[in-house]
Amino acid sequence: KFDLLPKKEVMDLKKQQEKLSKNLSGIREMYKLPGAVIVMDTLNERIAVAEANRLMIPVVAIVDTKCDPDQIDYPIPGNDDAIRSIKLICEKLTDAIIEGQANLDLSRVSTATEQEKSEEISEKPNISEEYEDYEEEDTKRRPRLSPR
Repeated sequence: KFDLLPKKEVMDLKKQQEKLSKNLSGIREMYKLPGAVIVMDTLNERIAVAEANRLMIPVVAIVDTKCDPDQIDYPIPGNDDAIRSIKLICEKLTDAIIEGQANLDLSRVSTATEQEKSEEISEKPNISEEYEDYEEEDTKRRPRLSPR
């Protein structure tokens, strides 16, 4: 295909292809939409925020005074310009995500074991009692104490 085109057009197309593969190569292996999008600078990544909002994907973002928090589902107040604050917030978010995934895995395991137990219980024979032969005892009420 490139043999018929001039050298300049071939070079431009190759540059464009490299740029697209560099920027979009992660999306190629993505088979479903992400559960959330985390954004550090909403001004520079406003297109990503708009796309996530359009696709109904929750957006978590560091928001300072120059950003619009209305477009963000879960705003984190902080300085998005300082490297130290971004690093701290990213570490906390990472820890929370890892902890949440561990809790999710534990709840899935416990749900599976509960289902197995309920299946085992349902396999046992039902024991029924006959109440026809049961005679109720005649119970007498105690006399009420009168208020003093």
